[in-house]
Amino acid sequence: MFTKRIGIDLGTANVIVFEHGKGVVLDEPSVVALTERDNTVVAVGDEARAMIGRHPGTIQVIRPMRDGVIADYLITEAMLRYFIRRVVGRFNLIRPEVMICVPVGVTGVEQRAVRDAAEAAGARRPAHLIPEPLAAAIGAEIPVGSPRGHMIVDIGGGRTEAAVLSMFGIVASSSVRVAGDSLDDAVVQYVKRRHNLLIGERTAEEVKIAIGSALPLEGDPSIGVRGRDQITGLPRTITVHSSEITQAFQDQLGVIVQAVRAVLEQTPPELASDVIDRGIVLTGGGALLRHLDDLLREETGVPVHVADDPQRCVARGAGAALDYLDVVARALPTEEESLIGGR
Repeated sequence: MFTKRIGIDLGTANVIVFEHGKGVVLDEPSVVALTERDNTVVAVGDEARAMIGRHPGTIQVIRPMRDGVIADYLITEAMLRYFIRRVVGRFNLIRPEVMICVPVGVTGVEQRAVRDAAEAAGARRPAHLIPEPLAAAIGAEIPVGSPRGHMIVDIGGGRTEAAVLSMFGIVASSSVRVAGDSLDDAVVQYVKRRHNLLIGERTAEEVKIAIGSALPLEGDPSIGVRGRDQITGLPRTITVHSSEITQAFQDQLGVIVQAVRAVLEQTPPELASDVIDRGIVLTGGGALLRHLDDLLREETGVPVHVADDPQRCVARGAGAALDYLDVVARALPTEEESLIGGR
């Protein structure tokens, strides 16, 4: 009986699992539904997400990950156990070898929380960790083992991570808590302020996907949006244009652009010239926002490319990184180093 080797992108919005030899085997929302009375898990993943905004008072729907790190340890452990069992089978006696992604600059305490949650959920000890930008670069098939500079910008659900990589190491990086969820929230706030209409996060995400753009779109497409009128309290449908959503995104996109610029400013000259030659690679679900690559190209003067299947790059890279355990371990600070850095 062989050991399964899996990479897990433990994201704020989604958990994506990559299995060696099979590819991506699971991609579900990182959402858990619990009973209020005794905290029994009712549903996980797609089933739990379908309950958001539609559940009775006896059930609470929780996202146990916030900004890429564990916000609720016990619920994250329960969620991981559910997903790992889905992949390896309930009665598999051999624990899988697991690589999990963590944000750049994660503290020793946060590292230990992720590792402990994975091991308690059924992973073989020790569970391995990898910084998200490094996993994203490996998943995007960037040759990060070479002594050349490669820049990656991973825009997930809870945070955006920009980094310049060389020889499996992170040379310069910046991490901001602005990403896909922040864009959804910007849509909620804009529609509330401009149209006096209350909408939920699922509706906001649907609007973002349908007509969201980092730059104005030709023809200014529109979409009907249903919600509850703030004044009358009754259901109402309005029409929202793409130009309005682009306007709503301005502050959040400005933060992402600033993070990318900050990394370019920290990058040593030799590696900066490599980045100009090769360009910036965008990964994560946020990379799918229309014209985001064009916006970053305009703001930085550096070529920008969107990776193939950007949402799954991190999980693919985490799985592939199990072949480079020694060099990947060097990319994370030890607990002592993170404690010193946090002082």
